[in-house]
Amino acid sequence: MAHEIPTVELAAGVTLPTIGFGTWQITGKSAYESTRTALDVGYRHIDTATGYGNEEEIGRALRDSGVNRSDVFITTKLPPDNAGRERQTIEASLKALGVDFVDLWLIHWPPARGQSLPTWISLLEQRDAGRTRTVGVSNYDTQLVDELIRETGETPVVNQVAWSPPQHEPKFLAEMRDRRVVVEGYSSLKNTPLDDPRLVAIASAHGVTVPQVVLRWQLHHDIVIIPKSTNEARMRENLSVLSFELTEDELATIDSL
Repeated sequence: MAHEIPTVELAAGVTLPTIGFGTWQITGKSAYESTRTALDVGYRHIDTATGYGNEEEIGRALRDSGVNRSDVFITTKLPPDNAGRERQTIEASLKALGVDFVDLWLIHWPPARGQSLPTWISLLEQRDAGRTRTVGVSNYDTQLVDELIRETGETPVVNQVAWSPPQHEPKFLAEMRDRRVVVEGYSSLKNTPLDDPRLVAIASAHGVTVPQVVLRWQLHHDIVIIPKSTNEARMRENLSVLSFELTEDELATIDSL
């Protein structure tokens, strides 16, 4: 399946698979086993963070999987409390993951007032030093993104934010698109009323599950998805959401939620 997952270009020679494997709240043995399974079933985009406490297990799973490092896109994130210790943080992440670089490093949340810009500049320095191929942000609004662009001339390649039908903001998506910032959506299933009869009806019409409908809806809006599961069947289900398409009317219905 890995070769069938569409990608989006972040920078010259750097492409991000639009379906990734999220690892928030998966730790210890479960993080290792789940990541091994995800790689086995075809995921080639793994999303972690310093704050998740599972980088070491993910790195071990990658090594044991037999999948080439060059075939896997790895994202990790800098905790806002680590502002001012960017190099130490990325070096610790690389050591835990057992890799020479990550593909994407994000500021996990906006740091304390006045610290966002110097933190961003430090991320750019680590990118230029080869410790990460690209850099971006998470949980940033448009104003904060614009500050980084205005002051450095460098645009975050990704903004990872909570996204679900009840949180749908077309204006924000348009603003990110105008700035050529790729939006990644997290917690889409957690924040969606999965028993909503409208979603149930759409799922029934396509012979799929409601979670698949929600994930497919995100992809229709050019939002990269990173669903999390420790269950192999659900991992495969999440990876197969490209097997159907939603109609314009169905998209509008989900948008209205």
